[in-house]
Amino acid sequence: MIHTAFWLAYFLLLLVIIAAATQGFSSGPNFENILKVGIPFVVIPSFSAFYLFYFYLFPKYVKTRKIGLSFVYGILFSIGSAFVGGFFLTLIFGKIFMFEGGWSSFFAEIITMSLIGLFAGTMSVIIKGFITWYDEIQLKETLNLKNHQIELALVKSQLDPHFLFNTINNIDILLLKDAQLASEYLNKLSDILRFMLFETKTEKIALTKEIEYIEKYIALQKIRTSNDNFVNFIVKGEAANHSVSPMLFIPFIENAFKHVSNKKTENAITVSLVIEKEKIVFECENKYNENKTFQSEFNGLGNELIKKRIELMYPKKHNLAIIKENDTYKVNLTLAND
Repeated sequence: MIHTAFWLAYFLLLLVIIAAATQGFSSGPNFENILKVGIPFVVIPSFSAFYLFYFYLFPKYVKTRKIGLSFVYGILFSIGSAFVGGFFLTLIFGKIFMFEGGWSSFFAEIITMSLIGLFAGTMSVIIKGFITWYDEIQLKETLNLKNHQIELALVKSQLDPHFLFNTINNIDILLLKDAQLASEYLNKLSDILRFMLFETKTEKIALTKEIEYIEKYIALQKIRTSNDNFVNFIVKGEAANHSVSPMLFIPFIENAFKHVSNKKTENAITVSLVIEKEKIVFECENKYNENKTFQSEFNGLGNELIKKRIELMYPKKHNLAIIKENDTYKVNLTLAND
């Protein structure tokens, strides 16, 4: 619509100029001949320069703020569009039309057509810039809306009722066997609930807090099995001075516990966190039964929503790979440190 409106206005202005030059088409040079000259002289250079600027100059040079190259290529495109107009004049009149008045006339006409092309190209850059700006605003609004939806889904997923009820029941049973140990687990559960309610309100938290949460979550999950080697959690590197989005890794760990094949299996779940200067590598691997039907959600937070949340939190700064092979499900998430 913007392009159509521009060209309609442009041609209307051209007709007004021609009408003024021919005194309302009633006298002066033949209008048909003016159109024969005017289209190659004005329209073709304008059209050529407009779309050269629009599709090539703006995205490659103007948008990337290469001002010097934008200026140079803009001049070259304008001159090139003038020669295109001159070529069509030659085709129409069967001779090198612009040379009829000599070299001075040739250069004058080339400069005039170049200026016409430069004007159209400048308008093209303005229009393309406006469209790009408008598209970016719409994209940001869409991403903000998606972000709010994801955050809402995340909040709903944080208090998994099954995990909560199972943990409370396990602690209740443990009270009869070892009251002191049951008290320790109850404190861990209290810390997890406190973390979920208060520590997840910010965009980033200390990586050490995220690790503490994971450790307590795994400890509570291990109450459900007597297998000491059921799950392994390994941290390599120094976590201090690093930060991550809250509860970034836990949905993958929850999924591993939910779909592990057998709690009596040795090393059924392996979670590792490798912290380096330039990146953080998270891996979660669990054994599963291929014959078992799996749900496609992580406690209400769908797989796609998790990916979108990571994309929002770490745009172009992450790599997520999910691999299913044989009886193993593996997640590898690499984050670039800020």
